[in-house]
Amino acid sequence: MEERRDFKGYFGQEPRPCWPDDARLAVSFVVNVEEGAEPSIGDGDAYNESTYEIREEVADAPDLCMESHFAYGTRQGYARIMDAFDRFGVKATFSTCGRVAERSPWLLQDIVARGHEVSCHGWLWERHAHMEREAEAAVIARTHAAIEAACGVAPVGWHTRSASSANTRALLQERADFLYDSDAYDDDIPRIEDGHVILPYAFDTNDMRFSPGGGFVQARDFSDYVNGAFDRLYAEGEAVARMMSIGLHLRLIGRPARIKGLEDILAHITAHPRVWIAPRRDIASNWLKTHGGVADGAND
Repeated sequence: MEERRDFKGYFGQEPRPCWPDDARLAVSFVVNVEEGAEPSIGDGDAYNESTYEIREEVADAPDLCMESHFAYGTRQGYARIMDAFDRFGVKATFSTCGRVAERSPWLLQDIVARGHEVSCHGWLWERHAHMEREAEAAVIARTHAAIEAACGVAPVGWHTRSASSANTRALLQERADFLYDSDAYDDDIPRIEDGHVILPYAFDTNDMRFSPGGGFVQARDFSDYVNGAFDRLYAEGEAVARMMSIGLHLRLIGRPARIKGLEDILAHITAHPRVWIAPRRDIASNWLKTHGGVADGAND
């Protein structure tokens, strides 16, 4: 049987550091913007989203409680996150659903005006695992068009909620407008497939773990864990290429009792020299520039 999965990666041939200004580590803050794109019967979708601060499912009626929880992200959480980024001079990637762009274009316009990246996160906040190829191609096209129309800048990145389909990456590669995707959780190093950059993402250094059962309760739970991961990757980055992803959500880290976790992370990381904090489009562009002609696994 032909092996379809790569378990080896860069093992034994990890690339040397390659980041701008001799940085030891590339750090990517990703803010997931899903408010208004969560499945909602009240919005005409087939079902209601059931995961948030509580786990409770309303199966046959609009869930106004869930809708209100999500709306907190844009009404309050966004401003707190932006204030923290502004104070520490950090630029991030805002991974945004297409329906958010359609419903809240003002949000994307503000993000772009502040110098951040807006990338694609599906039309709805939903998995793609069971989508048919043509239907998924239409979702990708619709999402890309909505984000470009809202913010006036064409997105170049993609990230699926959790499970992508067997066709997702191929569909992205078929389009000339996608530089990278983040549908990988298997490495601390980017890679290239057929000219398309794959930037690994992470669910552990992610505020999603404030959700029930996720392990984070206090703000320091998040900052202690993320700062610990940073310290390890920063040390390893002296000898080999390393990238770190930190995942955020408007409605999660933007809560009053949690925002200090992000502030402490920003203070810790920005206090270190030779760290490159950049939007994912810049990280992908740099990797393509430095490794576009080098086969994956080469240490050249």
